[in-house]
Amino acid sequence: MIDYERLWRCLAESGLGDWREPLEPAIRERFTSAGHGDLPGWHDALEALRETPEGDTARIRELLLTLVPWRKGPFDVGGVTIDAEWRSDLKWARLEGAIAPLVGRRILDVGCGNGYYMLRMLDAGARSVIGVDPMLLYCLQFLAVCRYRTPQPAFALPLTLDELPGEGRAFDTVFSMGVLYHRRSPLEHLRQLHGALRPGGQLVLETLFLPGEEAFARTPADRYARMRNVWLLPTIPELRTWLVRSGFRDDEVVDRSRTTTSEQRSTEWMPNESLADALDPDDPNRTVEGWPAPRRVVVLANAA
Repeated sequence: MIDYERLWRCLAESGLGDWREPLEPAIRERFTSAGHGDLPGWHDALEALRETPEGDTARIRELLLTLVPWRKGPFDVGGVTIDAEWRSDLKWARLEGAIAPLVGRRILDVGCGNGYYMLRMLDAGARSVIGVDPMLLYCLQFLAVCRYRTPQPAFALPLTLDELPGEGRAFDTVFSMGVLYHRRSPLEHLRQLHGALRPGGQLVLETLFLPGEEAFARTPADRYARMRNVWLLPTIPELRTWLVRSGFRDDEVVDRSRTTTSEQRSTEWMPNESLADALDPDDPNRTVEGWPAPRRVVVLANAA
């Protein structure tokens, strides 16, 4: 599994050495939990991948397909291209030129998924990246993606932000992309992100928003774009108010974009329903429930 000693060194260098005691048993338990029915097969696939030489693309492809669905990508793993549901490279291209340079920075990626953005952060010069995501499969996908890469100080941990031990105020940059609208209390989420940042550190927040110049937010009664776990959708003025109330300053909107079916779609690597199934077939400007079609904003802010 993960290189625990490297992880503990990384946390200690960030001034978070006291996190080891509460986190180690939780992380080890998640990676070995007998209660997850698919876990033995996932473990077998990872073990087989460790024994498969780079260049054996037929075998590598077979093993990686046992870890579907792949939500973020694309990746090249041992010569095999993973065409994931999301063209995450497009989102990264929209924000990489606007954020503070990542060279030498210690980063927390909340809702890291399978680590696509974590690897881009490392490529941009980050000193270390800690990712947290409650979906065990995504953390295992990250291990698979790293199979043929030189070991680097990046870790996708099967934890939630709530499970981290309090306000470390230790990270130079915190990313929260595609998470806020899944939180029942978005203000609490923003306060937790603030608590993870050193004073003056940068938040990179990407989330859904509703069109409108007034400050308001709405809660879907049942689903939004077929998703049950969307709790509160703000306009951008309301989102900026949340940031101020959560201790952030100097917020800046650096991108607004409409999510398209060329950026998010079903593929062989994610054969389930995707964005096209969530849009009204007679009016792609609206979801099947009648809401405005997904729009996303990237906002940068500094922790006071």
